[in-house]
Amino acid sequence: MITASRSQILFVFLCAASILLWWRPLAATFELALANDAYTHILLIVPLSAGLIYLDSKIARVEARPSFGAGAAVLLVALLIGGYARWGLGVHGDVALSLSMLALATWWIGSIIFCFGARIFERFLFPLCFLLLIVPIPEFVLKWIVEFLQQQSAVAASLMFRAAGVPVAQDGIRVTIPGLEVEVARECSSIRSSLMLLVTTLVMAHLFLRSWWRKLLLVTAAIPLSVAKNGLRIFVIAELGTRVDPGFLNGRLHHNGGVIFLAISVVVMVVLLWMLRRTELHVQPKHHVALAE
Repeated sequence: MITASRSQILFVFLCAASILLWWRPLAATFELALANDAYTHILLIVPLSAGLIYLDSKIARVEARPSFGAGAAVLLVALLIGGYARWGLGVHGDVALSLSMLALATWWIGSIIFCFGARIFERFLFPLCFLLLIVPIPEFVLKWIVEFLQQQSAVAASLMFRAAGVPVAQDGIRVTIPGLEVEVARECSSIRSSLMLLVTTLVMAHLFLRSWWRKLLLVTAAIPLSVAKNGLRIFVIAELGTRVDPGFLNGRLHHNGGVIFLAISVVVMVVLLWMLRRTELHVQPKHHVALAE
């Protein structure tokens, strides 16, 4: 029977092997995360996953029993995905990078199962699956997400203008109010803050909620909230620019104010989390009493 120390040594060896096998995709993903706002969240994934594993390990300990068969199967799948990413016909560019990082994350998960067992994988299911977020979103998928955010942000802003009594007309991603026409450009889609909000919500749901449907509800709420926060940003900047000072239209709030509206959306998410958590605390477990005949 393999000892715990040998399992740890084997795990370190497999992780080192993964760095050697996928160091180019890793470096390319790191550069992409530093250069492109749509991928900034990737820098947080591995530290957050490690932190969640550490926190979960403090709650309950599970005995490690290596599952060589299941682990080897997952490692083989990782190699197959990696091989297809490198040599597959018609696979290149951003799709190849996404597949390579998917292979790397799969290898790490397989290494856990191989060295520590399926029970450990089940115990740390969320933090390990969370690692899949290191996979860069392919450009064709990212384009669809950005276009969705642009369109829906324009709709949200139009609704806010109407609610405030401001005459407004919307044509696709263009919003027109008296004295100003706003186009929700790709750079104004708030893709970075939306993905950051999603990552934050996933972590909060895991840490503070127990039931799967409440977790799903909280995470799902991040989508309309992302749209609403961007619509609010458009509304506030346009109102300030037309009513207070035109400098707001191209000022710091426009270019660097995303963090303010992200903070507002996080506060809203915390309130929703608090409400959901209260419903859990009010649910009393059922007690079954067996009566002797």
